[in-house]
Amino acid sequence: MTAFEWIKLIIIGIVEGITEWLPVSSTAHMLLIDAILPLAQSEQFKNMFFVVIQLGAIMAVVVTFWKRLWPFGYAEQPGMSGKKCYIKTNIFMMWFKVVVACIPGVIVTLLFDDYVEAHLQTPYIIGTALAVYGLLLIIVEQNRKGKLPRVDSVDELSFKDALVIGLFQCLSLIPGTSRSGSTIIGSLSIGISRVAAAEFTFFMAVPVMFGLSFIKLLKFGLSFSGTELLVLLVGCLVAFAVSMFVLRALLNYVKKHDYKVFGWYRIALGIVVVLYFTLI
Repeated sequence: MTAFEWIKLIIIGIVEGITEWLPVSSTAHMLLIDAILPLAQSEQFKNMFFVVIQLGAIMAVVVTFWKRLWPFGYAEQPGMSGKKCYIKTNIFMMWFKVVVACIPGVIVTLLFDDYVEAHLQTPYIIGTALAVYGLLLIIVEQNRKGKLPRVDSVDELSFKDALVIGLFQCLSLIPGTSRSGSTIIGSLSIGISRVAAAEFTFFMAVPVMFGLSFIKLLKFGLSFSGTELLVLLVGCLVAFAVSMFVLRALLNYVKKHDYKVFGWYRIALGIVVVLYFTLI
């Protein structure tokens, strides 16, 4: 690979690390960058790469929120030597809710992923989805203006809330929609606080992206050249490093601000994408 190819790879990793957690569609951004600055890899590899690179960002969630994700603890027992393992029931309950939220997406992905990959990954669909869901994000935020959230934390989510959020996540199968964008729109529309919506989106991403990556790797065949393996590892590492900063920054932002700015950004980017690919 040339130096310019490595630069393109690093740019894609940075973009993934930033956009994975913002409601702006990381996959759309990576596909658009590749349309303008295409990686010199096969289409089959890139179809897998643009999904599996997201594991780097997901590992940033695991590292950052480890204490919120690991359901086992260890504590000293009076009159006993050593520490005893105990179960953190609130974390187990959170994972049960995550599983419920993931079920609709698993079904939809297994049924329609091949069709989407073959027919919907076009600049016009991406641009339209960016704009339409940007508008929806603004409308949802406007409708909840002045209202107190019904749910303030992830622990307060009901299983019904989790299922509704999971149904909204199904929308993210359309390129340009955004997995985090669809779950945040769904969460806000049913009265979940912005911080709880962001955190539950982070936690849902862990099993979702591990599952999607496993499927994509199986489709690719688990047969990599040395260059392909290096490209995948570097992309994941860059996405991981950038995500470590973005996760906390987003949570700090939504504690004081709404998501409207991301809605306006999506609309502007969607218009630019459609115009660019119409005129070139």
